[in-house]
Amino acid sequence: MILIIPEKNNPILPVTISVKEIKSIVNWFEHHQRSIYALGWSYLGNQGKIEELFYRAILQVHKELPKFKNSTSFEMWVLSIFIQVCRELPIDNSLKASEESIFHALQQLKEQEREVLVLTYIKGVSREEAAQLLQLSSEQINELLFSGFQLLRKGLGNGECYQGCKEYQKLYMDYLERKLERPRKIDFEMHIYHCHNCQDDLASLQETILNFSETIETFSVPAGFMENVKERVSHRENFIKLKKKKSKRIGFISASVFVLFMCTGYFTGIFSKIYYSLTEENQELRIFLQEDLGERLGLEAESNGVKIKIKSVIADEIQTLIFYEIEDTNDNNQYMINIDDGIFIEDEMKIMVANTYPMYIPPDMESDLNKKEKNIYHGKMSLRPLKENKATIQLNINKVLKLKRNSSDSFVNMEPEEGKWNFDITVTKNPSVEYALNEEVEIEGIAVLIDKLILAPTGTILQYGLKNEQPEKRIDIINFKNLEINNKVAEADLYGNSYVHAQNDLRWSKFQAHFKPLFEKETNEVIVRFDSVYLSIVDNKTIALNASKEYPQTFEYAGSTISIDKVEVGQPSIVVISNHEIKNRAYESLNFNIVTEEENISMEGDYKGVIVDKNGKEYDINKSPFIYEELEQPRHFFTVQSFKIQGEKVVPKSLDIFGYNTTKYLDNEVELDTELIVKDEAGT
Repeated sequence: MILIIPEKNNPILPVTISVKEIKSIVNWFEHHQRSIYALGWSYLGNQGKIEELFYRAILQVHKELPKFKNSTSFEMWVLSIFIQVCRELPIDNSLKASEESIFHALQQLKEQEREVLVLTYIKGVSREEAAQLLQLSSEQINELLFSGFQLLRKGLGNGECYQGCKEYQKLYMDYLERKLERPRKIDFEMHIYHCHNCQDDLASLQETILNFSETIETFSVPAGFMENVKERVSHRENFIKLKKKKSKRIGFISASVFVLFMCTGYFTGIFSKIYYSLTEENQELRIFLQEDLGERLGLEAESNGVKIKIKSVIADEIQTLIFYEIEDTNDNNQYMINIDDGIFIEDEMKIMVANTYPMYIPPDMESDLNKKEKNIYHGKMSLRPLKENKATIQLNINKVLKLKRNSSDSFVNMEPEEGKWNFDITVTKNPSVEYALNEEVEIEGIAVLIDKLILAPTGTILQYGLKNEQPEKRIDIINFKNLEINNKVAEADLYGNSYVHAQNDLRWSKFQAHFKPLFEKETNEVIVRFDSVYLSIVDNKTIALNASKEYPQTFEYAGSTISIDKVEVGQPSIVVISNHEIKNRAYESLNFNIVTEEENISMEGDYKGVIVDKNGKEYDINKSPFIYEELEQPRHFFTVQSFKIQGEKVVPKSLDIFGYNTTKYLDNEVELDTELIVKDEAGT
């Protein structure tokens, strides 16, 4: 049989995959890296771009994982995201025909032909799965397989013109894969026996498929490829964890403001503002109620001595925000609701928008309100936005988390507590206003599109796009300081950056930055203030390694002197590089690969580093007590990067550096005019 399927992955979601643990996603990609790398190579033909592809795909899968349903296989779901990211990255057409000629020929095919070939022959999915993934019929998959291999045959230099009979050509693939029913198979073989044109055509096509399959079988991932990806993911996760060390405190409006409201309220028609200022102790909820957004609900349910109150709900096109209060009636414990574990919404996909994910809201134990009473916790949770303007949310809760303060640092320990709390919550969605900005600006020499402004009751959103066309530099992350609208300033939400899954314009990769709500509905202009960008710089350099030499040895790179502290062959082999000089250093971390004499090796990495503020003061991540948010322009520098290469005396040959990452702080701001986007009844 000619069809060679390299591998068939486990079609179900592995039990080790966790919504919160991105490491489990990385492990899944590492386990399937050979076939997925080959799939990426067929699109991009460049190791650096495939590293970017893996990095983006891992982050996107982790972000979308809570939406995964067992109605489809985990593999197919991941592939759909992986292919979407593939399509967003530009293809590298510089690959020479002499270099991986199969992949060079693949890149000359049309997108659908290439996708069908790589999915069925490289990734090993069935035709039915490919049809579902690409939203094509079985007949279209069959036609694309045949036309794809025909064009691949030409691309591999077979210039002969084959004149097989068209009515039988469409049976070639089914015949070679032994999928023809017996009567048709007999008819086909009788025709082939007498038709020399079809014999030659089929034999040539069969040879092309065999050549293609054998190439895929021998294809291997470059040594240490996944280590570069894991390093980038680890760096990003460390950066995020540092930011989450402290929850922001919410203060109270001063007594003088209340007095002012009391003196003027009855004469200016703002009685509701005065009423809620006196009766609602949760300041954030109070502001929503004073703006006539939502109302008090007073829904209660009790189980095992734990009473949950749903105080209010505010819904818009961004999210459905629920304010709650949990009281321990038996003891002095505080509990919170975790949207990722312990809640279930009846018919969630029918009443809520599927291609969104709730905002992350960390526990807030440092607020004055939650310090007031030891047995009561005031919290909020974000759910998906509603599809329609009105709905009843049937919210079932079977687990809450007990919060325990840790006196040594700002982290909070959590323990699950089971019970049964059910609520029927009637919700009305508040409208939002969208403004087109459509302004292209340049940040660090890279084009950035300031695309759209969304004013909603629960938040303010700035949508922007990145066009990473420069081969030597790209922007990975943009952090904003704030937005200014109608002389009001909206601070950036620490946890609010998100990727826009539906990309209408493939020239740009679209993202959304979230800011605090301003309760504004009209504006003629907006001022956007930038904070920083996280850049990836391409700067290739190869340094030969020789375990027989004495180490440490140094080399120059990006204006720094880097030390190779150790190159040791053993079980495992070890490579250690370091640079403890932080002052004026261009890079924060290196992107590199350790090339060995053996292929398909496994490496374990360990990293040490320091946080450095604007004034050059260093903070040891593991030793110094500090609050990341209070540092001025912090940067995370790697000082030591060490690797253990698994195997029996694997010999490291070279250190191949692709580039480095660095953070640039900005003082840029742009003032933009707004143009109202008018939606029709369908919301388009």
